[in-house]
Amino acid sequence: MNLTFPHRQTWLHRVNPAHKLMVSALLFVLVLFTHNLNVMILLTAAALLPLLFTGHPPLRLLLYASPFLLLFVSSASGMMMFGTGDTVWFRYGLIRISEESFYRGLHLGFRSLQVAAVGLTFALTTRPVALFYSLMQQLRLPARYAYSFLAAFNMLPLLAGEFLILRQSLQIRGRRPRGLKGYYERLRMYAIPLLAQCIRRAHRTAAAMEAKRFGSGSGVRTYYYRYSFTGADVWYAGYIVLSSVLAWQLGQIGPFTSAIDVR
Repeated sequence: MNLTFPHRQTWLHRVNPAHKLMVSALLFVLVLFTHNLNVMILLTAAALLPLLFTGHPPLRLLLYASPFLLLFVSSASGMMMFGTGDTVWFRYGLIRISEESFYRGLHLGFRSLQVAAVGLTFALTTRPVALFYSLMQQLRLPARYAYSFLAAFNMLPLLAGEFLILRQSLQIRGRRPRGLKGYYERLRMYAIPLLAQCIRRAHRTAAAMEAKRFGSGSGVRTYYYRYSFTGADVWYAGYIVLSSVLAWQLGQIGPFTSAIDVR
């Protein structure tokens, strides 16, 4: 069962996955300590720009980003309508919109959107196999952990295919109980066979890895795929550093909102 869509390979796909992961983690820390709304808006714009170079068409990117746009609206509106503040703009029942809550809501929404954009860029331009190979080679992740995660990840399409087969077989048999008891029966009819299949596959995988001496930790392991740092890593790091510095400078020197500190 294929869970991916065809896309065009770009320079972002050539960035070392371990390097990309570390840069994404540093961006998360930077955003966590950013309290200037102007800087946050610029950081979000800088995080959204690489999505255009992921090799996916715009409509598919919009489909991928739709949950994050909903998160932006929900988090921002929730903070705006139920936050605290001295300068009240609107009040109706439990809804109380103030100047402070409005800017805090925008800041929270843009922060969520920025983190989501960085994560989506990472997910769309990084293959799981490449990520774990890079973690083993650059960050010295033990092979038994990396290959265990890869084996579990490769089981997901198999599990999804078995779920579809099980659902079709239950539909043919006509067993569709209703009500609360019916929900429990459906859960049991799906969970027990799938759990049994997962246990059997996990046991076979563990036995195969043990036969290949993944748990011994002895000897130097060789890799079919070799990953290293290239010029794409320099371009990616340069873009992140330059965009972050420009966002901080422009947000401090020429703010376009009065919310320089939303705390």
